[in-house]
Amino acid sequence: MKIFFTAAHNSFAQQALTALTNRYGQSDLKNADVVVALGGDGQVLKTLYDVIDMDKPVFALRRTESIGFLCNDYHIENLSDRLDNAQKVVLHPLYLEAVAANGKKETARAINEVSIVRETAQSARLRISVDGVERIAQYSGDGILVSTPAGSTAYNHSCGGPIMPLDANTLVMTAISGYRPRRWSYAVLPQDSVIDIEVLETSKRPVRIEAGASLIHNAVSAIIRLDRKKSLTLLFDPEQHLGERIVREQFML
Repeated sequence: MKIFFTAAHNSFAQQALTALTNRYGQSDLKNADVVVALGGDGQVLKTLYDVIDMDKPVFALRRTESIGFLCNDYHIENLSDRLDNAQKVVLHPLYLEAVAANGKKETARAINEVSIVRETAQSARLRISVDGVERIAQYSGDGILVSTPAGSTAYNHSCGGPIMPLDANTLVMTAISGYRPRRWSYAVLPQDSVIDIEVLETSKRPVRIEAGASLIHNAVSAIIRLDRKKSLTLLFDPEQHLGERIVREQFML
């Protein structure tokens, strides 16, 4: 099995990179059968974006002092056996079509979430439609985010959104410090939903859109949907499967 190792810049990850490449060798990315990412969740996401057009499975090993939710435990021994026995989780990213105030159109993909956030002290004001039907005529708050199930334990959960099992076939749209409507905090939507967000009062209340590595300033509109044409594969030791972690996360106090 040909393995390409990639590592975060911290000392834990770099030491592991040296140890693993000395033991298992280092393939080039193009010809590798699997990519092993060393670090934390940030390195995992970076690696997934790097291989999004290459159909390479990613097996992550935790080499960080942070939680590393998407990572397996680090052991140098029996890596080939672990890769052979690993369970697959297939993820689909969100696809964003945005328009900026200058008329420029931009597209981006996001594995965890797309967020639309105020740029100034003024709250954002947004009109929200789902599948062509207006759902909120005027939302007011710091912003809105749309999350995949894989991303639901991160920014979405910190904003009060629900954690979703991987097989839930849903997306979640969550208020970021929402002010109006008073009683609205999130909506769970079918994964095939198309979410259309129009920015109101764009000159007075500018917003930016964050989607993966893309940052779009002075946005005036966004269309967000799941991109089923793109698949990303994460590998996990059977006892550390991501689906079980997401369930377990809901019971952590």
